[in-house]
Amino acid sequence: MPKIYTKTGDTGETGLFGGGRVPKDDPRVEAYGALDEANSALGLLAAELEPDLGDAVRSVQRVLFDIGAELASPTPGRVAAVPPDAVTTLEGRIDQWETQLAPLRQFILPGGSPPAAVCHLARSLVRRAERRTVTLARGAPINPEILKYLNRLSDWLFVLARVLNQRRGIVDVPWEGRRS
Repeated sequence: MPKIYTKTGDTGETGLFGGGRVPKDDPRVEAYGALDEANSALGLLAAELEPDLGDAVRSVQRVLFDIGAELASPTPGRVAAVPPDAVTTLEGRIDQWETQLAPLRQFILPGGSPPAAVCHLARSLVRRAERRTVTLARGAPINPEILKYLNRLSDWLFVLARVLNQRRGIVDVPWEGRRS
């Protein structure tokens, strides 16, 4: 196995999947780097969950890894990142979970149980990855399914956080707005 370090990035550049080098702050690198941050938080979340939910999170991690590979490629279509049913799979799980939850009447504060708090952290990191991908899409062609998936994934994580709190008997804390 080759060494983990190559020293090729020591000057502030990195190689893209399929060839070419760009600065490490290139919008493409920012997009897949933000995705990597979100995926790392999902790994922490999966480690804290019961098997059924941990498996669901790891399934999402696999899709995010594929999306990262697609974003790291300057050649559109080189890697098919988002499975055709990925967005509807997230939506189906959201719909299923929401039948178990009380309807939201106001905003809630991120937090609750430790796994729910990690879920909210992952959600915010997915939102960052989505913003970085939008920036990339302004200057380079990207698969539009990536943005749909990231948008839906943040919803999925929000609802999952509520489910995790409910399963642990923790009531979500409502945001009460600014107090005078």
